[in-house]
Amino acid sequence: MDIILIPGMWLDAASWEKVVPALEKAGHRAHPLTLPGMASRDADRSRITRRDHVDAVVAAIDSLDPADGKVILVGHSAGGAIAHAAVDARPDRVAHVVYVGGFPLADGEGDPGEYPAVNGEVPLPDWSAFEEADLAGLDDAARAEFRERAVPSPERATRDPQRLTDERRYDVPITVICTEYTSAMLKGWIGRELAPVREFTRIRDVEYVDLPTGHWPQFTRPDDLARAILPSADRGRS
Repeated sequence: MDIILIPGMWLDAASWEKVVPALEKAGHRAHPLTLPGMASRDADRSRITRRDHVDAVVAAIDSLDPADGKVILVGHSAGGAIAHAAVDARPDRVAHVVYVGGFPLADGEGDPGEYPAVNGEVPLPDWSAFEEADLAGLDDAARAEFRERAVPSPERATRDPQRLTDERRYDVPITVICTEYTSAMLKGWIGRELAPVREFTRIRDVEYVDLPTGHWPQFTRPDDLARAILPSADRGRS
């Protein structure tokens, strides 16, 4: 199957480089994306919106031959919100969505601006801005490598309200890979109908997978992350 890999904030297509080989070895076609404004630190991000990022994923879906079957979307962190909007735009083309440490953002909701923006972009903040659970598995060398490759995210791409129109998105099965939190914790948040996870209550087929590590398993446990993604691809193929 075709697996479209959507990075989270501060990351580009190369962030999936340790995950792609295992997906391709299993017979799938991996398509890691670099979203608009994320090609380099020097790129102009001032006018990039959330819709631009969604449209880039939709364009990736449309570029693939429907004769080859439906696609799998994998969204890491904030990339999960982008994946959800892409499903809304193309519910008939997506077989399954995998959320890696991220949630499907509901219509009208946006990022509350947890990380400071500077001149229309959100740079990777100091490590002290993150919880220890987020950073689990990232030693000093890995943190230095991450910071070296990090690209500021467009402010509007993270904070514009989500816009959704097609409730068929709720029919597309999903898998939630729980990293810095457990599936039991997530189910508790969903049961309390907390705003960031409220959209989960409307999706008809949800599977939970625990992958204990920090927020960036593509760096800390890439092989295990690939193995957690593969059942969704195999299910979509069948």
